[in-house]
Amino acid sequence: MKLDELGRMPVEEFKVTKKIPLVIILEDIRSALNVGSVFRSADAFPVEKIILTGITAQPPHKDILKTALGATDSVEWGFVEKLNDAIANLKSKGYSVYAIEQTDNSTMLTHFSPSDKVAVIFGNEVEGVKTETILNCDGCIELPQYGTKHSLNIAVCAGIVIYDLFHKMKGES
Repeated sequence: MKLDELGRMPVEEFKVTKKIPLVIILEDIRSALNVGSVFRSADAFPVEKIILTGITAQPPHKDILKTALGATDSVEWGFVEKLNDAIANLKSKGYSVYAIEQTDNSTMLTHFSPSDKVAVIFGNEVEGVKTETILNCDGCIELPQYGTKHSLNIAVCAGIVIYDLFHKMKGES
């Protein structure tokens, strides 16, 4: 189907449409292509906001625009210097904050029940979420995997997590 046949709302209407209370945080993402892909997932399952931090590229970086396909115009986003200040701010507004990371105490995504307001942090493609950041979170969520590799591409992981949380938060799980 062509875009106009899909019945999608215009960007300006999307911007004022009610979003799920989910904030996506990207910490030190090396690939701008991955960042753009996360923007598209955030548009597809309307999340409240994306927060970029550290070395994560910001729009209008050409590689972000290449994969975002316009989602940088529809999804609210911001950049913060100090991630732990952003975490404290989100917590003061009633958000539970989770790192998407494999730890000894992580909760499998399949067993995770989100609170009313959630923020999730995705970390660097090689190093993951920083230990200092994890220590400021309410917990860690792990995406179960059954193959020989221990991780997924961050954009793929983010898409799966956003999709899952969208349905759980909409009561469609």
